[in-house]
Amino acid sequence: MKKLVIFDLDGTLLDTIGDLAAATNYALNEFNFPVHPEAAYRFFVGNGINKLIERALPEANRSTDEIAMVKHEFMKYYQEHGEEETRPYPGINELLAELTHKGYQLAVASNKFHSGTVELVNYFFPEIPFVSVLGQREGVPVKPSPRIVEELCTAAGVSTAETLYIGDSGVDAATAINAGVDFVGVLWGFRPQSELEAAGATVFVEKADEIVTLVSAR
Repeated sequence: MKKLVIFDLDGTLLDTIGDLAAATNYALNEFNFPVHPEAAYRFFVGNGINKLIERALPEANRSTDEIAMVKHEFMKYYQEHGEEETRPYPGINELLAELTHKGYQLAVASNKFHSGTVELVNYFFPEIPFVSVLGQREGVPVKPSPRIVEELCTAAGVSTAETLYIGDSGVDAATAINAGVDFVGVLWGFRPQSELEAAGATVFVEKADEIVTLVSAR
């Protein structure tokens, strides 16, 4: 029986791609680097902010210093504008409310920088009593390391067998497999089903309300 449901954030709970693209393009433009169409960012995100910046930069400009200076401008812009185009996916608010009502513990595991993760969750889901919300933190390996899932299980006082992880990318599927927890892939997010399947995912949902049935059945 599942007791804890862990959600990825970007591409799973929230459609953040517009704000991520705008912030990265702003930072790139500050240094006269080429910018990218919003759709390209669906394949740039997912492995943390440093990897996002690295992928967005030209191959010849991916030094540690260049990534750091673009990241600095990204952070300034995103912290001011990161909620302007972001929205929960259809049915997410109702899903979280129903799972809470049914007594499940909920948590968020993201590769977005930690303060941004917490701010967005608090802003869009203020009524949901998440047991823990974790993003990318200094000195902690990012997903697909199982570390974040292990921390969330400890915070909730549950075993991996009592945990379900829900995400939209191959990184999420690999994270769940590495942590030894069941995984459900959502098909409304940033990455195609083929990527999730290649990472080992076998169970998928197309609508948020399908998750309630899946959780209850496990």
